Order: sequence, then C-alpha cells, then structure tokens
Amino acid sequence: MAAYIIRRVFAAVLLLLVVSAVTFAIFFLVPRLGGQTTDSLAAQYVGKGADPAAIAAIKANLGLDDPLYLQYWHFIKAIVVGAEYNLGPNPSVCNAPCFGYSFKTHVEVWPEIVQRIPVTFSLAIGAAVIWVVSGVAIGVLSALKRGSIFDRLTMGIALAGVSLPMFFTGLVSLALFSFHWTIWEELQFVPFSESPGEWAWNLILPWCTLAFLYSALYARLTRAGMLETMGEDYIRTARAKGLRERQVVVKHGLRAALTPLITIFGMDFALLLGGAVITERVFSFQGMGAYAIQGVTRSDLPIVMGVTLVAAFFIVLCNLLVDLVYAAIDPRVRLS
Repeated sequence: MAAYIIRRVFAAVLLLLVVSAVTFAIFFLVPRLGGQTTDSLAAQYVGKGADPAAIAAIKANLGLDDPLYLQYWHFIKAIVVGAEYNLGPNPSVCNAPCFGYSFKTHVEVWPEIVQRIPVTFSLAIGAAVIWVVSGVAIGVLSALKRGSIFDRLTMGIALAGVSLPMFFTGLVSLALFSFHWTIWEELQFVPFSESPGEWAWNLILPWCTLAFLYSALYARLTRAGMLETMGEDYIRTARAKGLRERQVVVKHGLRAALTPLITIFGMDFALLLGGAVITERVFSFQGMGAYAIQGVTRSDLPIVMGVTLVAAFFIVLCNLLVDLVYAAIDPRVRLS
C-alpha cells in the first residue's frame, strides 16, 4: 500500500508540472503565435496611453523578452519561493506561492484567491453532502421499489433535474424564495468563524439549488447500479445464507454499486472546488468562480492563470484521493 501511495503521489506531482507547462504555453506561447507581441503584454501592466519607455521598463523587469523556457522557470520558481517585481517606483515582493500581480489592480493574485476559497469551499462541501445523501438514498429506494409510483415519480424529477440548467433553477429559486416569499431577503456570505448559524442559513438556498442538479444525476446512476448489482449471483448467495435484507442491500449491494460513483464524485467535487462559476454568479457570491469571470472579462492574465492552476491542483488532488480510496476498497487496484 505504501509503494502504491508513493507511485500515485509522484504521478500527481508530475501531472501538476505538465498542467502548469500547458497552462503557461496557452497563455504565453499561443498569443505569440497569433501575432501578439511582448509590447502589448507589457502595456497591460502600464495601462492605456503608456509611453514606450515605460513599456520597455516593464518588459525588462518581467523578462518578457527572455526565451519561453526561461520565463516558465521563473514562473515555477515564483510559485515555490516567491518573486520580486518592479512594476513601479518601488520593488514589490510577491511571497510564495506567487502567481503574479493583477494587470488592472496591481494586487497579488494569491491573497485574492485565498480570500475567496472559503466561499467556494462552503458551497462545494455543503452541496456535496446534500446531493450524495439524497441522491444515493433515492436511487437505492427506487431500485428496491422498481416500477412503483415512488420509482416513477423520483426518476421523473431526477430527469428534470438533470435536464434543467443551473442558471435556470438558480434564478427560479431566487424568484420564489427571495422575492415572492422573502424567506431569504438578502443572501450574503458570512464566514463560519463569525457565525455558524448565519453561515449555514445564507447557504441553504445555494446548497439545495446546486445539489438538485447533482442529486438527480446520482439518483439515476445509483438506481442503475443497484438494479445491476442486486441481480448478481453473490446477492442470491447472501440471501440463501440467511442474511437480513438490510445487510444484503447495504453491505453487498450498495457497496458494489457505489464503486463507480466514487470516481464521478471526485471529479464533480474537484470541479466545484475550482469554482462554482454559475452558482456564484447567480447568488452574487464572491468565490473563485466569480474571480475567474472577473479576470476573463478584464483580460487580466495573472488572475486567469492563478485560478486555472489552483483548479487544476484540486482536480489532481481529488483524483489522487479517489485512487487511494479505490486501493483501500479493492485490493486488486494495488496489485495492478
């Protein structure tokens, strides 16, 4: 098991390096191939109406005329040990992990990301708990009561949940519960450390709206997995041995049916940790998704790169955890 963990950690680190190289190439090599010059990139730091002397100074300070491999090395080095930038009359120290300074505000990107991570984490964790518990429970009950009114009703609702886009359900929930019934008159994020009650109360509506989409998908997948698993020979053997039906369903049926859901959950949760873009936009929460939109709309390259790399880190980390969970559940994974 230790050797397997070491191999997977090494592969995850290598994958992060590959992702960082690809991300750097997309934002620095592709624009050059499209005709963008280092002068236009440096001008974004200076602003409109910049004189050639200021642009030349920025290019020299940031090393924009250096070879791309050298720029990539400085980029990776800044993430690990920090960097020093000369974007004005006084040098600025960017502490590790350093993703650079915003083109528009000249503020470090990493502290801005750290400030928004609790918002995105709160949305992702709360919604994940709701959709896993409700989705798996509904899927199991629908499989055990196949063809019943409950099965048809819940699968119909699940089909609607999978089909309806997030921005539609979010706006409908706001129209009903914030404007029509005024249960949540004004939603705003309150840190958990300040008031756990207000933190949860302001997140209930976003949690349920976000979980509606995912729980519908998980209910359908769980139902399909349970229907396939409950027809296996070992299930009939377990019943023939005299085991209670609850033990047969939970210990033998559900455990096998949940195995493919682990991979899906790891990817879904990682993508949310990278920024619940639509949910944050609909409910006006300033998380990583909203920060990414801000960077895209302003053509603020350091913000977009920083959020992209942080999101990639969460995806790689969650995939690593999924592999380790697989190894703990199924010994054959370790041997392979």
